Amino acid sequence: MSSVNPGTSESVAAQSRSPFIKIDARPSRLLPQLSDTWRQRELLYFLVWRDLKVRYRQTFLGIAWVVLQPILMTIVFTVFFSRLGHFQSDGVPYPLFAYAGLVPWTFIANSVSAGSGSLLANSSIITKVYFPRVLIPIATVGVRLVDLLVACIVLIGLMAFYGIGMHASLMLVPVFMIGATLLAVAVGSWLSVLNLRYRDVGTLLPVLIQLWMFASPIIYPASTVPEAWRLLYSFNPLAGIVDGFRAALFGLPVDWRGTLIALTVTIALLAYVISIFNRWQEQLIDHL
Repeated sequence: MSSVNPGTSESVAAQSRSPFIKIDARPSRLLPQLSDTWRQRELLYFLVWRDLKVRYRQTFLGIAWVVLQPILMTIVFTVFFSRLGHFQSDGVPYPLFAYAGLVPWTFIANSVSAGSGSLLANSSIITKVYFPRVLIPIATVGVRLVDLLVACIVLIGLMAFYGIGMHASLMLVPVFMIGATLLAVAVGSWLSVLNLRYRDVGTLLPVLIQLWMFASPIIYPASTVPEAWRLLYSFNPLAGIVDGFRAALFGLPVDWRGTLIALTVTIALLAYVISIFNRWQEQLIDHL
């Protein structure tokens, strides 16, 4: 009759209760999240394509809403701020000036608004399959990036209508579009995590987005900001991106200091968000 060592049986039982594989997010590094995201890039394409089909499946005007939103806002701002308020526009016709600011702003605002609730909206996927969670808000921004490209086509038509010709600074436009995309990913991803922990973020967000618009040179030029406040104003990354985007379009002088500060703040915020997803990878499911 064989004897069983109690210590051995206890250790075997403990091993049977412990998981064989544990997916662990290393909190102190950025590279694991970035490498996992790159390996799962095909999933990102699928998420973007899925959201695009769902978004326009049951709409009457379809993708025309992408153009109508900034155009209608341009008309309103032109009437109230240009005609009645006599806002300056750096020598550019005000309708074109306003639309050029509203194109990146609408893209960022819609991306942040949709991205803030993206993790909650995809909870059924997140709780069943492991993948880098940051792909969800990135896919939301990817859908709005299609909207941005469509709105830019209309912007090119307006520039031709007002006689704005080609110039060398147009080569900088992709730089500011990339900056706008990274800013949308950073802010949208950050708010998506905050929205899991504090559900009243979604209620407060529309007010914050409107305040962010008036704190940025969307309907007024950045040159109207007093010089004493200009450095502090530059730490709003949206200000440098929108002002640089408009300057590159119309051949205006680019505020390189403001642009550098805006891109630096954007990259720092993006790195911070990636580190958040590394630390809270396992905890996100508990809040869904």
